[in-house]
Amino acid sequence: MFQSFEVTARPEQGPPRLKALRAALDAEGLDGFLVPRADAHQGEYVAPHDDRLAWLTGFTGSAGFCVALRDVAGVFIDGRYRTQVKAQVADEYTPVPWPEVSLATWLKDQSPEGGSIGFDPWLHTPGQITQTEEALKGSGITLRPGPNLVDRIWDDQPAPPMQPAKVHPIEFAGESHAAKRGRLAQTLKDADERAAVITLPDSHNWLLNIRGADIPRNPVAHGFAVLHADASVDLFMADIKLTQVHAHLGPDVRCHAPESFLTFLETLEGPVRLEKQSVPVIVADTLGDRAVWGDDPCALPKACKNEAEISGSAAAHLRDGAALCELLAWLDAQPAGSVTETQVVSRLEAARRKDNALQDISFETIAGTGPNGAIMHYRVTEETDSTLQDGHLLVLDSGGQYLDGTTDITRTIAIGTPPAEARAAFTRVLMGMIAMSRLRWPVGLAGSHIEAVGRMPLWLAGQDFDHGLGHGVGAYLSVHEGPQRLSRISNVPLKPGMILSNEPGYYREGAFGIRIENLLVVRAAPALPGGDDHRAMLNWETLSFAPIDRRLIDIVLLDASARDWLNRYHAEVAEKIGPRVSQATKLWLDAATAPL
Repeated sequence: MFQSFEVTARPEQGPPRLKALRAALDAEGLDGFLVPRADAHQGEYVAPHDDRLAWLTGFTGSAGFCVALRDVAGVFIDGRYRTQVKAQVADEYTPVPWPEVSLATWLKDQSPEGGSIGFDPWLHTPGQITQTEEALKGSGITLRPGPNLVDRIWDDQPAPPMQPAKVHPIEFAGESHAAKRGRLAQTLKDADERAAVITLPDSHNWLLNIRGADIPRNPVAHGFAVLHADASVDLFMADIKLTQVHAHLGPDVRCHAPESFLTFLETLEGPVRLEKQSVPVIVADTLGDRAVWGDDPCALPKACKNEAEISGSAAAHLRDGAALCELLAWLDAQPAGSVTETQVVSRLEAARRKDNALQDISFETIAGTGPNGAIMHYRVTEETDSTLQDGHLLVLDSGGQYLDGTTDITRTIAIGTPPAEARAAFTRVLMGMIAMSRLRWPVGLAGSHIEAVGRMPLWLAGQDFDHGLGHGVGAYLSVHEGPQRLSRISNVPLKPGMILSNEPGYYREGAFGIRIENLLVVRAAPALPGGDDHRAMLNWETLSFAPIDRRLIDIVLLDASARDWLNRYHAEVAEKIGPRVSQATKLWLDAATAPL
């Protein structure tokens, strides 16, 4: 099993660790310390060595941070985690709704006499620190870079990951790393920049056509890179990771020990591009006035998948959809009250593992039944494992990391007879998901311009959900990939080749959760009769194929155009997935995809 069900953090572990951290504050002459979720590479997911937030507080969400002061400790969480955090942190920690309450606002309220707040300059970006310092002006509160106090008190901290990197074959990458380096180096030349520092592992792994295993569920190798305007790269990665890729990298990629990274930066001539929202403060400080702010040169090219990456992802989704259907067919044959969440997770992973291209799951499978489904990023453990009961809804959000693509799909499944209010909410979520799937929009629009389309049916009923409508997805890379998003805060124009999720949901704490998710790829939309010839448009191509539970649909609420879309989609599911599943599952699939 890739996934385990062990309890990785307990609320009662937090208070003694917080006490030890406060003793370290005294020793350093500090009034508080910032503990982010992030690591030095600013990726969303972190290795066990860097999971400081969970170790200190018990909170295991993928976003957030803690501010430990002498007499109060705030755990800042966004809307996705406000149910989860209540069960994971002790009373000594105060959940803070973020970003509604900013770090600066909270600090001024909790430390009105001023004070010195420490932070590790490897774990915060200039954008984060500058924004907070500006907001703290006149308060007497200062932010002070220094040693990491959590590392100082974490006696059994796991070692940094040292998994070997491997070559990502050209048949899946679709472009050599020499071609990528040359293409991106030209953007530096055009901007009169000598180099760009790349700290995000998925960026330099994509650039160099390598993959790794330093972070669970994300096939990346940790390191830092500097891309030069002559198309050469200096790569800072432990030599033990590079044994299988030296020949692949070639002479234009010079490899160095990670410990020499800052010293190397001191030798660079400017201007050197830094990405303000992902580079560590210490990197910006080392470069000083030689640094210029700009986008990560890999971010947008990585997001716009080439045809090899898109076709690989499409193929992976078909195999993945077949595995999911095997699980769903089996689940439908089990009586209510006879199956647990962990059994669902284990059986689904077993179905996926029959595919030799599977390298890992793409995140911890979310299988939340009844009230657990309302915890958006629920992770089942030995202690929380619940039985699927009559009247429950099961939120099943899962995916795989295949050599040819990364998948992420969510289905909500009726167990027994679902309540009427859940069916109504499910239908509204489905209508939003269909509306986004059908959308055409003018070239140049960003996720923020169109995200409301997927929420409107819920809004009309006075309902909503506290996560974005969709995130970018990598090509055998991170399942959450930027800069593309379907979010009210995303201003990055959507471009052909971008892969995003479409996942509206609805969550009623203590009762049920609902989410329906497909992955989509942006395509140039064909012209329509009567349309404006001069107005270029984009639309979606669906990648994910698995039935949507017809038992949860209130036909009265579903309009004719949405019903027609669903019937066409289900016909396509039957056509594409039917030949890939067992005979028993094929019979179930035929019924599950029958027209409404």
